[in-house]
Parts: sequence; structure tokens; C-alpha cells
Amino acid sequence: MKRMRFVCIVALTFALIFSGLSLSGQALEKGKSTLVIIHYKEDPNATKDWNLWLWANGPDYFPNKAHAFNSEDAYGKIAAYEFPVDQPEKIGFIVRDDNWNKDGGSENDRFITKDMIKNGVAEIWIESGSKNISTVNPSNGADVENIDTNIHYYRYDNDYDKYGVWSWPEEQDGKRFEFDKQDEFGAVAKVTLDNPTKARLAGVIPHLEGWSEKDGADRFFYAGAKDIWLIEGDQTVYYSKPEIDRTPKITSFLADDFRTMTLKTNAPLTEEDLKAFTFEGVTNPVVSAIDAKTVKVEVTSDIDLAKVVRASHPVFGEAILEAGKVLRSKAFDQKYAYDGKLGVDYQKSKTTFKVWAPTAQAVELELYRLPKQEAATTKDITREIKMERTDRGVYQVTVKGDLDGVGYTYEVKHAKESTRAVDPYATAVAVNGDQGVVVDLRETDPKRWTNGKMPLRHATDAIIYESHVRDLSMFDVTNSGYDSGIKQKGKYLGVIEPGTRLTKDGKKTKTKTGLDHLKELGITHVQFIPVYDFNTASVDETNPLKSYNWGYDPKNYNAPEGSYATNAYDPKVRITEMKQMIQGLHDNGLRAVMDVVYNHMFDAKASNLDKIVPGYYYRYTEGGDLANGTGVGNDTASERQMMHKLIVDSVSYWAKEYHWDGFRFDLMGIHDVKTMNAVKQATKRIDPSILVFGEGWSLGTPLPDADKANQTNTKQMPGIGHFNDNLRDALKGSVFIDSDAGFINGTTGLETRIKRGIVGEIAYDKEIQGFTQEPDQAITYVEAHDNHTLWDKLNLTNPQDNDATKTKMHRLASSILLTSQGTTFIHAGQDFMRTKGGDHNSYKSPDSVNQLDWKRKMDRQQDVDYMTGLIELRKKNPVLHLATAKDIRRYLTFETAPAQVIAYRLDDAAPQQKDDLYVIHNANRTAVDMKLPTGKWKLLVDGKQAGTKAIRKVSGTVRVEGLSSFVLSK
Repeated sequence: MKRMRFVCIVALTFALIFSGLSLSGQALEKGKSTLVIIHYKEDPNATKDWNLWLWANGPDYFPNKAHAFNSEDAYGKIAAYEFPVDQPEKIGFIVRDDNWNKDGGSENDRFITKDMIKNGVAEIWIESGSKNISTVNPSNGADVENIDTNIHYYRYDNDYDKYGVWSWPEEQDGKRFEFDKQDEFGAVAKVTLDNPTKARLAGVIPHLEGWSEKDGADRFFYAGAKDIWLIEGDQTVYYSKPEIDRTPKITSFLADDFRTMTLKTNAPLTEEDLKAFTFEGVTNPVVSAIDAKTVKVEVTSDIDLAKVVRASHPVFGEAILEAGKVLRSKAFDQKYAYDGKLGVDYQKSKTTFKVWAPTAQAVELELYRLPKQEAATTKDITREIKMERTDRGVYQVTVKGDLDGVGYTYEVKHAKESTRAVDPYATAVAVNGDQGVVVDLRETDPKRWTNGKMPLRHATDAIIYESHVRDLSMFDVTNSGYDSGIKQKGKYLGVIEPGTRLTKDGKKTKTKTGLDHLKELGITHVQFIPVYDFNTASVDETNPLKSYNWGYDPKNYNAPEGSYATNAYDPKVRITEMKQMIQGLHDNGLRAVMDVVYNHMFDAKASNLDKIVPGYYYRYTEGGDLANGTGVGNDTASERQMMHKLIVDSVSYWAKEYHWDGFRFDLMGIHDVKTMNAVKQATKRIDPSILVFGEGWSLGTPLPDADKANQTNTKQMPGIGHFNDNLRDALKGSVFIDSDAGFINGTTGLETRIKRGIVGEIAYDKEIQGFTQEPDQAITYVEAHDNHTLWDKLNLTNPQDNDATKTKMHRLASSILLTSQGTTFIHAGQDFMRTKGGDHNSYKSPDSVNQLDWKRKMDRQQDVDYMTGLIELRKKNPVLHLATAKDIRRYLTFETAPAQVIAYRLDDAAPQQKDDLYVIHNANRTAVDMKLPTGKWKLLVDGKQAGTKAIRKVSGTVRVEGLSSFVLSK
């Protein structure tokens, strides 16, 4: 994955949960707020005391209000304000004074539009007298180099003893700051932090010393703010001192199980207060105190979570019951989990809609007329139809007539609020995924739509090539004259354009690009970085080339991403073109793997899942906060039956409807073993050759260790592959430490770890013990979209070495991969030593960083030929990708070798193998002489050439050049 990856190291769990390491994209409590930051360059001759008049328009309207400029930098004045609404349609502003004299550039209302709001933050720069609005920091605008902020904090009990704040610049480490004084508002902590990455946001968590208690989830504030104000239990960050409502009130009222509720107040309760509570909607409530501000309420019959339950008190007021821990209980699943079909069942004469919403009081189906060239809004709703509550909390309705092409959403009424949501089972969506769409899927099938594909006997026969849809085709270097030669740039159809070549000034060169390059290499599978419908804040489908993103922020699990389609407004086009892409790959002897991200959503609170059944689909800590084992703000709860069902149903749908040949599970260690095994069994029933693999890292999510789908539990997960980070880091050095080197680039003593990777991490002997039971559980790789490319890593670890030496190291890594057991995984461009200019986290970097540089391929064609030869060697020698651990132990024998050299023999007695192979990897910088077994051997691979044709014949002793691999056959 992803934008940030502090994963797979158990020791970092504390950091992920408490230090506030965070992504841009998880900046605020999304689903609830939008942070506006306005930089204003004032006329130096101005005499007015300017302020900002702000308002927001969206599903709700937040009225006009004046806001002071509350900070300054080298550019000018700064105003920051947090609107309590996610992604308003627009935010209006006027620069004016209290007498309504307006700045010269603000005679009319001006607006921050929706496309300017990224990940819950809108930051703009304006200048006195100018109507221009810039979303880019001007050259004379100052970065926030240091964070110097007073944090004012109010607690209702005025008890600040042992309280402090943990604060950090976004995506950096944090530290604790003490409250060292008090003012009329509350306690004050002075936060001073270095900000080496110039982060625009900083995080803060008020907490008790030792972390026994913390106040809410992570809050984020503008890093340049001089003062901010926080209130206990309120997630809003205030940039001017707020008025505090000190009236005694009920702060939360939650159902823990079907007969127990917990109620909390903001002030202590007396014995008389406890007696004064009354409750509506439950039977025989018994109230008892847990502590001074917490009450337990027990009842004698099950609570109906779909009905209003109200607590009332003459002093503390009223509160409506919300479902709390009860949602995460086995009893809830036993009572409500549903195993039938959900989503849309389309027929030409009628369509049935079914959605699971057991805690909803009512659900209405909203039907839309979808505009052809703009996004739909509520004004496009043509019908509202009440749905009927049926078995186990499922709401359904059948609508007569042909609804093909009709948009729809659900209006879900909960006890405290109503929400509008897209069907989690929607298989088609409108532009930017804000409405589901009914489609006749038969009409989306391309001509000759069959499930024809190249045969695959074993998972270990696969050679996977990972790419982004855009990366394959976007290459177009300004002023250089070079171009990928692919017409459908950044599109599904661009992946399968035949006969493309790198062009120079419009003229074709001999260098193959795109599909022809994939075929030239000889790989078996193409894996695509996410192609489901992902968050609009990452890439706006109405203007897809304006920004770039990997897409690890899912919005609609069962619909294709529209930015890769030639027409994102037509829901059928993206479906048809994805199918055409897969069909085109199949027709050319290639299989397709889909990168799936069921471990989290782009945002929990704003997700369709939480809008329909709030609190159910995600994991929570004991303190009631969203779990964050993913490091991106939320973890889905696959152990709950309806999340389990959603994952299995979704994968099955993609496999059946689109003919995907494999599924790569992002952060698979977040999921439970039972769910992953169910996925494997479901895909096996559809097509036994479908690959299922993922990132089996050990992650700090609240799930029993024995249930986590990670490397520790491979014994429970037969047939499911795990990325082999042991071999990855043993080869090149830790991905978490830039300067750390591995076997190929200078670190000694790693031979045993490399051997573990060579045998596919099986239990080979007493010394060589890996994490797999069988070789198909090991995904063998050295680089992926995450972290530095291998070439960029070598530039960090070996800056003193020239390109020729680093090229040898790079080839040595590739030769070890292609001669190791397990399933081979290659990052796109690895074959021509891809560089991203040192960018280790290019999830939102521009195409200029991420695109495959086909000019580099032309310059390094010999390296491409070397990789192609290694792939050919692997495919023609089954002994290099044996199917069982038993066969590996039987047919692979390690030989005695000097330090920094690994040698092994592969027996021709292995199934379908014709020749003995002898493999030598020399990580020394100098040559070594290796004695060969008796007989005449053909040298197939050395440091310069690779393939299945003899370079020369050798017997007796062979001199293996430094930083190279030799493969010989007999």
C-alpha cells in the first residue's frame, strides 16, 4: 500500500496508535469537518482592520460569521477555521472590516470550490486587490518550518492533574508536552516542534500520563497556528476562544449489549441525581453508578436498536441511545447477520433493492435521473420510495419497469440523524461514485467475452508484474520529443493497445512499450494497483489528469474506478472498458491480478458502511476509538459476519463478472484467518487457478493474534501467499532505514536469510526455517510500489559506487529472485532499473515521478534483455518453481561455498525437469572460483547475459565474477 507504511514491525504498534503517525488524507475527523486555511497578503498601506466573513454550503448550511486572522507568516495574515461538515459544496468568503468595507478584490462573494478541498483541508492564498485564488503556495509564501502553538484545553471537572498533550507534525514522530499554566479558559501547554518536512498539519491528543486515558480520537490543526482551543469530548479544533456551554449534560448514551447501557455526563452525579433519571423505550431500567460521571443502566428485556430509546434528567437533559459495543458482539451477529443476496437484482420488467440496516428506523430508496456530463445532486432525485423492513434487518423494495441506467441512493433514518448512502453492494456508480446505478450487466460484456486464459498449473508458476494503469502509458516528456506511443493515456484501453513503440518527435523507435513490453518480458500475470472506485479527494473523475493517486482509499468496493475510463459519466463505460482490458490481456497470453483493499475505507465516518450501520463494520479500541492498525485511521472488522460476507461476496463478484485471475490483499494482516480462507475457497470454486495473496504483516489491530491473517499463521491458511519481506530486506537492506544495506550491496553474514528466501521460506532443515508450510505461500520480491525502488535504494546505500557497479548489484538481486522458489513478483520498470528520483512514497506524486520511463528502457535495453532471459530460464525449468515443500527438500541441495557466496544444485529428477542446474550467487566484489560437480556444464547465466542458450561450456572449475550470478545446466 500506500502513502505511509510503518507496518509489519510489532514494536511500532504503540507509535501507530499513540504517537499520531498519520497520513495526509487522515488529517481531520473526516465525515465531520473541513479545515479552511486562508493566507492573505495585505496591502502594506492598508488602514483597515481586515477580517474574514465565512460561510459553507452543502447538505447543511453553516451561516455567515466573521473570523479573525489569527496568525501570520512571511506571506501575510492567516485565518484558520474548522467547519463541522465534510466536503461542503463550496465555502464562501469575503475580506472585510466590521463596517463592511471590502477588500478591493472582494467586491463579490468568492468561493472555495469542492475541487479545492483535499482530504478535508482547503488551503488558499489570496492578495489584496486581486480576485485570483491560488491553491499553490506562492514562491514568496513561507513554509511552516517550526511549530510553535499554545494549546488551550478545557475539562469540565477542571482537573488537569497528570494531563498533558501528545503532539506531532503530520507523518512525523511526536512528543508529550505538559500543561504548565492555566488561564481563564483552562490549562495551557506550549507546543514547540521541529517540522523538517514542512507539514501543513499537526496532530494533538490530550491524555493522562501513561496513556491510561485519552480525550477522543486524534485532532489535527494548522501547523502555523499560534493558538488553538480544545474542549473535552469535542473533536473540533477552535482557532479563536470558544464560548463553553457549562450546562450539565449527558455526553454519551450507548448500548453495550441488548440489556445494558452506559450513560456519561460532563459533571459529577449525586445519589439524588441517579434517582432522577427516567427512560423511554425500555423496560424496568435499573441505574447504578460506575464512577462519578458514568452510569450503568440495565433492563429486563432486549433493547430494540431500531427504535428511539431516550434518557431524561431534570438537570442533565436528554439523550438518545446509540448502538455501542453491542454492535461488535456475537449476540448482534447471531440476531441480525443475513446470508442472502444484497444489492440490486435487475430484470427488464422490475428491479429489487435490498440493503442490510438492522439499526435503522426506516430506509427510503431515492431514484435519480443522471445528467450526461455533470455530477448528479439531490435535485436530480425523481422518486422516493419507502422500503419494507424484512428478515434480520434487511430493507427491500421492488420497483416495476426497466431501471437500466437509473441512479439510486438510500436515505437511512437513524435514531439521532438521517444519512444518505450509496449501496455497499453497488456494482455500477455515477461519476465520482456518489450514486449507485442500476445497469444491465449483460450489455457491458465485450464481444467474444469468454473466460479464456492461459493455463496455470501451480501458483509457483506465476511471474507477477505490478503496475498502475496510468504508469504504463502516461510517458510524455515535455520538450524532449519522447512519448510512450500509446494513444489512450492513463486508461484501461491504453493497457491493451497493440504494437506501441517509444516515439521520438512522432517517429517510432524499436523500443516496445505497454502491452508489447509485457509480452516481450514473458511475465504471466499483470497486477494492477487499485482499480475499484476510490475516493474523489484523491482523483476527481471529472478532471482525472489533474492529480495522481495510487487509490488505496476505497469508496465503492464493487465498481471500477472511473478516471481510467474514456467516459466517467457513463456508468457502463468503465465496466465495459475494464472487461476489455482483461479480455485483451487474456488474448495475449497474460492474466490479470486485482489489488483489493478491504482492510480500511477512505474514511470510516464518511463511508457508506458507517452511514448505513454506524459503528458495526470497523474495529474499535476498548476506549471506544477507531482502531488504527492500518495506520490510516480505521480498520475494518472482517471477523464480523457482515463484513466477512461483504469481502467474500465482493471478491466472488469480481472473479465471476470480470474474470480476474488473482487478488492481492493490501494489509492482509488486518483480516482474520477465517475470512481469508473463505475467500480462497470461494475463488477455488470459481476457478482453482485464481491466485490469493497479500501483505501478511503483523499489525496492531484489536484481534487475537491467533486469528490474524499474517505470516505467523500460515499453517492455518493453505494456498494463500504472503509477501516475503525477509528476503526483500536481506537482499537490499531494511525498507525502514535508508542507509541499511543487504546481501547484494555490502552487508555480510546474511547467507542463511537469503537461503530461506531461495527455498520459499519452508522448513528446509534445522538451520533454514521460514514462515511457510508450502512454497505457494511465499511471494518472492525485492521491490514494489511501496518504498524506494531498488535503484533508488542502491543510490542511498552505495552513493560511492558508480552506475556500472550498482547495475551489477541490481542484476544480482533479479537473478536471485528468478532462481528462488515461491511465486515471483516484479515491480513494473524493475527490469530497466526504475527510478522515482528517490521518492519512497509516491502515492500522490505526479505522473512525471510515477510514469514508466520508456526512454530509460531504450537506454537500458540490455538490462531488459537480462531480465527477459531470467524469466525464460525460470519458465523452462520447473525445478526453479517446485509446487511442494517436499519436492524442494528432495531436489534442491545447497553446496559448500565461501563467505558471501551461495551455491545450490537442482536435480533433473524433479517433475518435468530435463537438466540438472547449478546456481551460484556471488555478492563479493571480487571473483571466486567454484568447483563444479563432474561433467560438462553449459553456462546459461552470468553477470552480462541470461537465458536458456549456452554462453559457453564449462567443466571442473568456474570463475564467478564479483556481484553476479551464474546458472549452469547439464
